[in-house]
Order: sequence, then C-alpha cells, then structure tokens
Amino acid sequence: MPTFAQVLELPALIETTVQPEYIDFYGHMNVRFYLILGAEAVGLHAERIGIDSAYHEQRRMGVFTAEHHLRYFSELSLGDKLSVHSRFLDRSRRAGHIMSFLLDRERDRLAYTLELIVVHMDTTTRRPVDMPDDIARGFDEQIALSRALNWPAPTCGVMGIRR
Repeated sequence: MPTFAQVLELPALIETTVQPEYIDFYGHMNVRFYLILGAEAVGLHAERIGIDSAYHEQRRMGVFTAEHHLRYFSELSLGDKLSVHSRFLDRSRRAGHIMSFLLDRERDRLAYTLELIVVHMDTTTRRPVDMPDDIARGFDEQIALSRALNWPAPTCGVMGIRR
C-alpha cells in the first residue's frame, strides 16, 4: 500500500469532514459514502481532461463505470477530516483504468481505495466508442504523471485494460 505521504503527491480533489448523515448504526462512515466520495473524485479528475457536462451536452459522450473494486483499511468517524485523490493508470481506445484514494487526515493514513474501469460511451446510442483525440491526450497526460510516481498503484490484480 502507498504511504500517506505518497498519496499526498496526488492533488486533493475533495477535502471535507465526515458529516452526521455519513454515519451508520455502527458509529462509523457508511460504505455508500466511501463509494460516493471515491467516485466523485474520479469524476472531478475526468472533468479536468474535458469529460464534463458540456462534453455530454455538446458531444453526446461520456464514461460509464463498467467495474469497480473497493478496499477499506481504516474507519472514519464523525467529524474526521479526509481528502480524496485520484490517479489514471491506463487506457485503451474505449476504456480507462482509474483509482481513487481516501486519506484519513486525522490519523495520517490511507482509509480506502476505489479502483474503476470506465468505458467511453456514445450517450445517444448507449454503445462504447473510441475516445476523441483531445480526451485520449488528456488521459495519456494523466497516465504519464501517474507512471512518474515512485510507487505502484495498489490494484486488485484482477481488473485492467484488455489489449
């Protein structure tokens, strides 16, 4: 697993605290909020390369999640500070492999990872399509930044881009 300091090499896409509505009857943050925050960070990262509401409205394309894998390493409690970071790992013409990392900022530790395979879609036909050149370049730039890090992404080993 990457260290807290290593994950901090990635920009924080979300910084917040655990809200009362995130807490379940066990007294810790419920699974759905880990997923929501992890997926939201991936969405924010995708917006940075041009996959945003305007992309969908004007070009009628976007990305759909095809597969995901969640891993929990520590609990978060009411009021805990957290940040969420993401990293693009790989891509093909029609799919991307992305991870997000949720950091427990109270205890300086990794709390959770979300690994995703997303498929680039024509939202009119609801079918996979190749990424336009500008989006592919954005993915490639982010993948290059990820590969320049001195730590491997802790993937599950089952998911990935099919060649």
